[in-house]
Amino acid sequence: MQTENNNFFDKTELSNGVTIASRNLPNAQSVAIGIFIDVGSRDEMPEQAGIAHALEHMVFKGTDKLDVHQLAESLDALGGHANAFTSKERTCFHTHVLFEDWQEALGLISDMLLNPALPEDEWQREREVIFAEMSMVDDNPDEWVYEQHISQVFAGHSMAKPVLGSQQTLSNFSVQDLRDYLNQHYRGGNVLIAAAGRINHDDLAAQVSNSAWAEPTSTTKPTRFTPQVHVGKHEMTRQMEQAQVVASWQSLNVTDPDKPVAWLANQLLGGSMSSILFREIREKRGLAYSIGSHLSTYTDSGLFSISASTMPEQLEPCLDVLQNTIVDVCRGVPTDMIERAKRQLTVQFRMGMDAVEGSMMQLGSLLDDKVIYSPLAWTDKVNAVTHEQVQSFLSEHLQAEATWTIATPNK
Repeated sequence: MQTENNNFFDKTELSNGVTIASRNLPNAQSVAIGIFIDVGSRDEMPEQAGIAHALEHMVFKGTDKLDVHQLAESLDALGGHANAFTSKERTCFHTHVLFEDWQEALGLISDMLLNPALPEDEWQREREVIFAEMSMVDDNPDEWVYEQHISQVFAGHSMAKPVLGSQQTLSNFSVQDLRDYLNQHYRGGNVLIAAAGRINHDDLAAQVSNSAWAEPTSTTKPTRFTPQVHVGKHEMTRQMEQAQVVASWQSLNVTDPDKPVAWLANQLLGGSMSSILFREIREKRGLAYSIGSHLSTYTDSGLFSISASTMPEQLEPCLDVLQNTIVDVCRGVPTDMIERAKRQLTVQFRMGMDAVEGSMMQLGSLLDDKVIYSPLAWTDKVNAVTHEQVQSFLSEHLQAEATWTIATPNK
């Protein structure tokens, strides 16, 4: 077991690869705990599509000691909350409780992953719940179009698959399939246990070290193949009221040192109410209710994206203004707007230091990079970015070929 201090957080690595990280916030009244698993939908074989998300649901259905109702009552009795999420590269189970209850909370969510009951009757019911979740995505035009867009951007790669999988793959999963996948991947070096709040790191490391998390394991990291980003224009129709537009350019991966430049470029282009896109398309012309930009960073790739929702009759003028704005941005952006974007990010980073859950989630990035920076260090890096760097990032990306997805209502 190795322990080290990284100024704003402490980290311990067990001999079997499990990593433990914590940030002590001595004045906090609570503790947030997350168990991060370095496995997501991109790591699934085609016939396994959706299995990580299915496990996210099923571990809440009881343990060897507690049935589904007893587990729910035990979690609720702590008075905080417990939840989970699955992404393309990660699965996380997390809880937020009062500081005096963190040991019990960690014990409960650990038991869910180490000793899940995975009852057959609960799987039959929960599968229907996931089917309903799939229908909710289909009923939401924004989400549906974005899923279609990602399937085009990463066509032919596992990144193109929806996190939820499909009805066909879920229908084929047995309880034993779920258990085998969990035992294969949710152990050893794929596990990071992170906590933030009023918590002593040595106490956290001791509890984990004295649990089944410390047992020897042969788990290996998933092998990931870098996806190719496909470009082009895709048009589609479906039953909906508004037209949807998504455009993406290939961008930075999650460990790229130029992330502060990308954050500023994104904030400037479409990250706030004073951003260029919001001002030009919504405020000046009223061509869209929803307009913005965002960054998606992965271990080996990334996207810089723009999305908009507009009425069908305003689609063409909206696209014209959008493309003209992109041309103008590539010619140059005002220095005062870059300074305002720096201020906005500085405020976000500094205010985030007060958030127990946000601090815990930040520690989750240790699965991506062995070195992570404090919010204040990121603030310094953001403020050190030059006008020329931001302009270069915007021009380089926005002048490159993109993937455009344009969806319009059925006539």
